[in-house]
Amino acid sequence: MRSKNLILHIYFPLFVFLFIFNTQNALSDNSVDSRLDHILNRIEKRYDIPGFSALFDQYSTNKVMDITDSASGKVYFKRPGMMRWEYEKPEKKHYISNSKTLWVFRPEDSQVMVGKAPTLSGNGKGAGLLSVDINLIRQSFSITLEKDEDNKDYLLKLVPKEPGPELSLIYMSISRTTFDVVSIVTYNSSDDENRIKFTDIKEEGKLKDSMFNFTIPENTEILSFD
Repeated sequence: MRSKNLILHIYFPLFVFLFIFNTQNALSDNSVDSRLDHILNRIEKRYDIPGFSALFDQYSTNKVMDITDSASGKVYFKRPGMMRWEYEKPEKKHYISNSKTLWVFRPEDSQVMVGKAPTLSGNGKGAGLLSVDINLIRQSFSITLEKDEDNKDYLLKLVPKEPGPELSLIYMSISRTTFDVVSIVTYNSSDDENRIKFTDIKEEGKLKDSMFNFTIPENTEILSFD
C-alpha cells in the first residue's frame, strides 16, 4: 500500500503539468471567470515548452498516525507524459517513466520495482486522474481561484467532480511574477496530505528520451507492481 501511495504522489504533479500544458482548451468552460481565464492563459504560455526541471521538497502527512515524512531531490518532465524523479534525501531512489512503463530503483538495496505507468481507469477516478487523456481530465474537475492568505501566489483549487479514494482535492500555488507552479498539495479521502514545493524551475529543451527509460543493472532484484 505504501508503494502504491508513493507512486500516486509522484504522478499527481505529472497530471497537473499535463493539465497546464493544455490549459487553452480548458478555457471554454463558461464557469471560469475572466481573472482565472487570464491566469490560466499565463500558465499555458509559461509552460509552452518541451520540458523542464526543478528541485523539489516533498512532505507526506498521514493524518491518522500524525506522521509526516519528508524527501527532496530533482525532477524532470518531458512531453508527452515522461518524468524522472531523482530523490536524494532521506535515501537515493529514482522514479522513472516513459509514459508506458514505471521503474522505481533503489540503488542502496539493489532493487527495482517495475510496472505499467498508471492509466485511465474510469471517469477520472483514482489512477485515472493520472492519465494523459487531457480531455477527460478537463471534464472531471471544477477549478476556482482561491484567496491566498499570504497574498504571495495565486491559489487554484481543483475539485474532482467524482472524487475517488486516492484524490479528493488539489491546490496549486502559482507565482504572481513568473507564473511557475511553485507548489502542489493533494488530499485523499482520508484527508492525508501530500505537499510538493518546486524551486529553481528551468526550461529544458533538449532532454533526451533515454533519460526516461531505465536499463536494469545486473544482480538487481526485480519486483513487480502488477
